[in-house]
Amino acid sequence: MTPHDGEAALPTRRIALASFAGTTIEFYDFFIYGTAAALVFPKVFFPALGTAAGTIASLASVAVAFVARPLGSALFGHLGDRLGRKRTLVYTLLLMGLSTVAIGVLPGSATLGIAAPIILMVLRFLQGVAVGGEWGGAALLAVEYAPPGKHGRFGMFPQLGPGTAFGLSSATFLAVELVLSPDAFLAWGWRLPFLLSALLVGIGLYVRLRIEETPVFRELHAERERRIQDAAPLRAAFGRDTRLILLAGGTVAAAFALNYMGTVYLTTYGSTVLAIPRPTMLALGVVGGIVLAAATAAGAAASDRFGRRRVVLVGNVVTLVCGLIAFPVIDTANTALVGIGLCLLMIGGGIVLGPAAAYLAELFTTGHRYTAAGMSYNVATIIGGGVPPVLAAGLVAAYGSNAIGVMLGVYGVLSIACGLLLPETKERSLRRIDAPADALAQQ
Repeated sequence: MTPHDGEAALPTRRIALASFAGTTIEFYDFFIYGTAAALVFPKVFFPALGTAAGTIASLASVAVAFVARPLGSALFGHLGDRLGRKRTLVYTLLLMGLSTVAIGVLPGSATLGIAAPIILMVLRFLQGVAVGGEWGGAALLAVEYAPPGKHGRFGMFPQLGPGTAFGLSSATFLAVELVLSPDAFLAWGWRLPFLLSALLVGIGLYVRLRIEETPVFRELHAERERRIQDAAPLRAAFGRDTRLILLAGGTVAAAFALNYMGTVYLTTYGSTVLAIPRPTMLALGVVGGIVLAAATAAGAAASDRFGRRRVVLVGNVVTLVCGLIAFPVIDTANTALVGIGLCLLMIGGGIVLGPAAAYLAELFTTGHRYTAAGMSYNVATIIGGGVPPVLAAGLVAAYGSNAIGVMLGVYGVLSIACGLLLPETKERSLRRIDAPADALAQQ
């Protein structure tokens, strides 16, 4: 290794750590809300609705963040494409951390009445805005620093965040539940994972403030100073790439459907419908997080060898099969088989999400890459992450749990169809700069 190689290795390792740590913290905050919504929020914030309606309202509050995520993509995507990836990622981390800690200290309905669930919804909306802006920047931070031929492997690091965060959030709630009595857990113990976020955000800020702006963005900034100012990133993204944004979102939607059914809905389903103890479901969540991270890493590495499009298409076929069979396996109510069913949901989604950072980054040019890649990703989270957990309870009540398999199968078909219409991007350079604003006007 030459001295130059050694100097280059340190920044890339630091970038990998910054993108991984940031997304892990952001998604930890995002997932602990889902876990709390399944376990305690019906009683703390929606007690007047009764058990069934309170659970539905609580899970619906989870979906509020998915509505907010495209707004976060548009807002922070604009800032990221204008001001840079690094600065914007500091903003998203602060917004997520402050919102999460605020949830941890928010009094329940017994104290604030109707104001409590309203404030909760607002804070959940802000979480959605933050995580909507987070992913695009973290993905570009890793991919735009990656050496040629290794976009998939470097793009793996922000993608490992959700799996790690799911395992960490489950482990945190499991530890609190094992230490405290059920009454203490319901009264105040559930707040501890939210308050822990303050420490994690401090660590994340320390890591992110020590990195430099990506070289690809620095080149863009220098180019902008030599020519007419670009069109606004959001206008440029949708002016040129609306079809591409929707197709890219569609091709990863099934992965989100499986993952969020496993990370949000299954916690409620397992503990209430299948009567599996909550500590057991949380322990299975830790295992599921590990499996998701492993599948994500495998998909990312394979995409550098075989191509993004091919791996995503194969992953969506796996997603289709896993989606169809997971809930019949889970419905046995056998703890080991429930764990296997959860792992099937994580494997299917992880293979697709592994290459997603590199794939979505390579689809778009530098001037609006943050905006367009983030919008694609968050369109997918609305379609695949926000809708299925809300529909699931009604489908099970009306048609049985096999209806969930059919729903997930439909998502798989949708994602395969979208993927077939997308190009391969493995050999594309990330140093592609938009045409000037006057050229855009002529298109």
